This record gives sequence, C-alpha cells and structure tokens, in this order.
Amino acid sequence: MEAGKEASMERNTKSRLDIHPGATASLFTDDLILEILSRLPARSVYRFKCVSMLWRDLIADPSNRKMLPQTLAGFLYISYRSGHRHHFASVSGGASPFDPSLPYLQPNMDEGIAQVNACNGLLLYRRYKKNMVTPWTEGDFHFVVCNPANGRWVELPPQPQPPAPANIHCPTAGVNIYSSRTRAWSRMDSGIVEKATLLRSKCVFVGGMLYLMGNLEDINGKYVLVGVEMEGKVWKTIRVPYGSKFGTIGSSQGCLHYAVASVDDNNEILVSEISLWCLKGQDSKELVLKHTTSIDKLMSMTRKTYRVVEIHPDCDTIFLVSNEGDTLAAYDMRHQKVGYILNLENNTQQFLPYVPLFSEPLADANEQ
Repeated sequence: MEAGKEASMERNTKSRLDIHPGATASLFTDDLILEILSRLPARSVYRFKCVSMLWRDLIADPSNRKMLPQTLAGFLYISYRSGHRHHFASVSGGASPFDPSLPYLQPNMDEGIAQVNACNGLLLYRRYKKNMVTPWTEGDFHFVVCNPANGRWVELPPQPQPPAPANIHCPTAGVNIYSSRTRAWSRMDSGIVEKATLLRSKCVFVGGMLYLMGNLEDINGKYVLVGVEMEGKVWKTIRVPYGSKFGTIGSSQGCLHYAVASVDDNNEILVSEISLWCLKGQDSKELVLKHTTSIDKLMSMTRKTYRVVEIHPDCDTIFLVSNEGDTLAAYDMRHQKVGYILNLENNTQQFLPYVPLFSEPLADANEQ
C-alpha cells in the first residue's frame, strides 16, 4: 500500500513538472523544485537525480540537504577480531561520510564507546572507562547522543534507578525516558495488565510509540512486542508470529515492521524462509503479513547462511548478515531479488542503520 502511494506521488510529480529538462528550467525556479521534492519520499528524490545534470546537482548540493529527505546511507558496525574497532558499510559502495570511530566521543585513551541504537539520523552510544571490568553497571558509563552529519553531541545525565537492583543480563519491568525539552529522565514502570518483562534489545520509535521486544509470563515466555508512548501513559502488547522465535523490528515507510524466520511443523527454524510483517495501524495490536520469501538464491550464490539484522526504512528490503559475520546482503522481499552483497570485517556485531540528518542541530547546554 505504501509502495503504491509512493508510486502515485512520483507519477503525479512527473506529470506536473513535465520531466523534460528544458521545460522544467523554463517553468520552475530551483526553490520551487526543491519545495516539491521535499514533499516526496527519500527514495523518489534519489530517482529524480537521474532526470538531468541540473536536477542531479540541485539534489546533491550540500546547501540543499536540509530541505530534502535522506535515505539509508549504510551501517555502522563493530569488529572484534583485532580489538574493538568501528566500521561503516556504505550501501552505495562509497567511502564512509565520517570517521566511524567518532573520535570526539572518546578523546581520552582510557575511554571507549559502544553502539546502542539509531533513530532518524541520531546515534546513541554508551561511553565507558576501558579499565572497568563490567562497564555496563550504572555509574560506570554515560549515554551519549550524537549526529555524525554535523559532529554535534550531547552527554545525557545519569538515569533514574529502578525500584529494585537490576543486572544488565536481567530483563526490566519498565523504561527510562529522556526528554530533550526538559533535559531530564523519567522512570515509567510497565503499564500493561499482563505480566511482561522487557528485554534489553533493539528499540524502534515510530508513530509516537517506542517498541521493544518482551516476554509474557502467562504464555510460557513467548516473545511479544511491547509499545509505550513517550509519556508512559499508554502501553500495549502485540502478539508476534512464531512467538517462540526472536524476530527483528524496524521502522519502514512510516510503519512498524517485523521480520522473522518461519518454522515448520516440527518447530524447527528454516533458515531459508523469512516473513515480513507490518503493524495494521498505529492504534492496532495486529501484525499483517506483507511478504514471505526464500533466500535460497542468496545462499546458493555465496554458500553462506544468514540472519536478518535490519529492515530498510524506505522499502520492503531486509538486510542479512552471514553467520560468520563477514558478509552483508540486501534482499528485496517485494520483488524476490538479491541486491548488493558487501564484504565486511570478520567477527562483526551490532549493526546500526545510518540515515543522514542535516535539518536539525544537536547541542547541549554548553553548545557542544
């Protein structure tokens, strides 16, 4: 449905602009073209770079980036074979747009950073002391939010503590929410009637709700999605397909998506079968099936097995990493086609999608 809406918008834009470069130049100013392009999805904007050299230069101009939507640039990831090293895998095949080690976040030799999450061009890291035996204990690290597009960053204040002592390996019964307006944390304990434990895994923010994986005790610990709005007043749980198997969540085309390996009658994972689901509506608690695909073609090409790590923010493409951690592949689930395959450093983990954010600054009280 989203793809059809996008195609309709693109066709209407082509019709209005009479895509012939000469006609465009005579009828529209650059400002008007940019205003129209700013209302299109990022994927459509990048397609319009092929219209003419004028349009290509207009869209590529750094001064225009604040107006235009951006699409996925690549993935940040960590390799552990020769130490804790930060890398960037570009989906366009180009060089990294910034130093993936983010040296300004670790100016001292005794400090390190660990990837946590990414959302709308902003990255969340833990900054810790390298000599700490367990650097994830509260007090031994600080959360840092940064925007690599402009190098701005802010260190968040310490989080509020849960009512009872918690260990990072244990699930939590609530969430801590930080407000950039008040510059303060608030603790929100679970507001759902069902007994749920929240897992310290990837979080996704979409449609005003934060989603993360959890377990429900009354269904033998099967996985569910737990959603909470930013004031912590609305909570909901969403049953996921094949609840005994851990899936991947992501925000794509403005909706919550969920990808999971399917199972056979013997409840065994079929690595070559992946299904992609979408939340029926922002207020819904039901996931609907969009695509089911076999990745046998991909495995026959590379002789590797894969796991899903991300979902493309603009289309029904999933990203898979080989079990060896040395290959990243894109798979178009809508058209059942293998996309690009990127070679990675060995022994890789913690993939974060990166979409450039040029429209807003990020500053703390000291204007860092």
